Amino acid sequence: MPVPTSVETLLSSQNITYDLASTAFEGEDPLIWHQQHLRQQGAARSILLQDDIGRVQVVLGADRLLDLTAVNRHLNRELRAADASALQQFCEANQFQSVPALPQVAGLLTLVDEQLLERDSLLLDSGDDTQLIRVHGNEFQQILKDAVVCQLSAPLAPLEADDSGADDLAQIEGAISNFTQLRIRQRLEETLELPPLSDTAQRIIKLRVDPNADISDLAQIVETDPSLAAQVVSWAASPYYSAPGKIKSIHDAIVRVLGFDMVLNLALGLALGKTLHLPKDGPSGELPYWQQAVYMAATIEGLVTAIPRESRPSFGMAYLTGLLHNFGALIMAEVFPPYYAQFCRLSEANPHVTPQTIERHILNMSRDQIASKLMELWSMPEEVVTGLRHQSNPNYHGENAIYAKLVYLARMLLRQHNIGTGPCESIPDSLLDELQLTRAKAEATVANVIESSDDLEHIASALNQN
Repeated sequence: MPVPTSVETLLSSQNITYDLASTAFEGEDPLIWHQQHLRQQGAARSILLQDDIGRVQVVLGADRLLDLTAVNRHLNRELRAADASALQQFCEANQFQSVPALPQVAGLLTLVDEQLLERDSLLLDSGDDTQLIRVHGNEFQQILKDAVVCQLSAPLAPLEADDSGADDLAQIEGAISNFTQLRIRQRLEETLELPPLSDTAQRIIKLRVDPNADISDLAQIVETDPSLAAQVVSWAASPYYSAPGKIKSIHDAIVRVLGFDMVLNLALGLALGKTLHLPKDGPSGELPYWQQAVYMAATIEGLVTAIPRESRPSFGMAYLTGLLHNFGALIMAEVFPPYYAQFCRLSEANPHVTPQTIERHILNMSRDQIASKLMELWSMPEEVVTGLRHQSNPNYHGENAIYAKLVYLARMLLRQHNIGTGPCESIPDSLLDELQLTRAKAEATVANVIESSDDLEHIASALNQN
C-alpha cells in the first residue's frame, strides 16, 4: 500500500528523497506492529493535541516522553491529547491510518522536538500502519521551515529502568526533594506574573533554530513590528557604524551594515527588553536600562573582535548576552516593586557592595539567578543562560564560561569609567589570559566605546522612548 497521497505530495514538493523502511509481517496485527516497531526503531511519531483554540501537531521520537507542560508553556495554551473519536475523525478526513510524522502535513501548527535534529537519518511514521519512511536528517530539516522546533520530551529508557533492587526509602525521599524543585521550576513564570513573550520574540526564537533561515525571513519578522524595525534601522544608521549612504530598509541594514547574526540577536534582545516595563525608580546615578545595555553590547563587541580569530566565541551569542546582561533588574522592578525600591536605597547607601549581594540580602536570590532561570524557561540559548547566571564570577569554569567572563570583564572596564553600579574591582591577569586579551587591548576597547558615547547615547535615547 503506498503512503498517503498528501504525504507523498509534501515529500515530492520539497524534493525529499525517501524509501519505505519496512512493512508488517503477514499475520501480525498492523496496529500492534506499528506501535512496537515505531518504538523499537526509535522512529518519529506524531501526537495530535487540541484545546478550545484548535488542534496542534507534535512530532517527536517514539522512544521519548512528551512533556505536555513544556508544550503548553511554549504556546501559552492549555492543550491536551485529542480523544479517540477526534483522532479517528481527523485520520479519516485526511485518509490517514495514523498521524504522519511530517510537519503541517494536514495544515496544522506543528511543534518538532529538537532532539530529532541530532539524528543523521530518521524513520518517520508515514500515516500508513504498515510502513515507515526513511529520510536523511538534513532533508528532514528542509521541511521544518514553518514548524516550531523546541525541547519537548524526556527519554523513556531511564524512566523504564528496572528499580526492583533500589532502596525504596532513599528513592522516595529523593523523589520528594526533586518534586519540590520541579514545582518551583514549573511555577516560576506563573508565580512571577510575567507577561508572555511577544509574538515577535517567539518568532525570532523559532528562527534561531531554523537551519534554512535567511535574510528575507529575518527581515520579514522585523518589518512586521514597526517599533522594532525603526530601532534596527536607527541602530544601523547610527554614526557609530559609519555606514555609507542612507539605510533604506531592514534588508539594507542587514546586508550592508550589521549582518544577519547581529540583527537576529539585536532584534531578539530588543524584543525581550520590551516584554517588561522600564523601572521608574533606580539607584541614584545609575544609567537607564537601555543605556547600560548599549554600552555593554558595544564593549563586548569590541572585546570579541580583539580576541584572536581562532579563539573567538560566537559573536552573536556574546553580543546578545551583553545586551541582556541587566535583564534581571527589569524582572526585579516588575515583580517585586517594594523590594526593588528597597534595593535602590540600599544600593545608594552601599556603593562598595555588588547589586547581587544586596538582592540576596533582601530576597535571598539575585537578579542573575532569576534572569537566567527565566531565559532557560523561554528556551533561550545555553550560552546566554550561562552568561547571565555567572556574569559576576570571573572564576567560573563551566561550559560556556567565556560568555560570563566577557560580561564580567566588560562590566569592570565600564566601572572604571563610572558606568554601571557596584564597586570598582581590579581585573585579574588570569581573566585576561583566559580570554587571550592583553590589558592594553581591553582598555583600548573601552576607550573607543567611551569616545563614541554621544553616538551610543543617541541609540539608547531612542530605545528609552519606545
